[in-house]
Amino acid sequence: MRRLVLILALSATPAAAQQEGDSLMERGLRLFMDGLMQEMEPALRDLEGIARNAAPLLEELQKELGETLSELDAYHPPEFLPNGDILIRRKEPLDPDLPMPEPNADGSIDL
Repeated sequence: MRRLVLILALSATPAAAQQEGDSLMERGLRLFMDGLMQEMEPALRDLEGIARNAAPLLEELQKELGETLSELDAYHPPEFLPNGDILIRRKEPLDPDLPMPEPNADGSIDL
């Protein structure tokens, strides 16, 4: 990706550099960039095709992640306790009318 940015940046030479009085360095750079663009053209076409094919998949992923991330907004950041437990508290408590799980004989609750 950095190569593509570098190629595009270097290929945007001012129009004044295209005049007959170019220095050897300017002509050499222009020839180098022209050759590089010719070499990169097939790869860029392939990249364009890959991006076109991936667009629907990326849109679906964005939709699914958006729904998942919105569900995470209902929780505070995790708290790490000294004994190694991790607590993830809700920002709003559950509906009190919901049935709560019954504790086991040892006082633990199966989730």
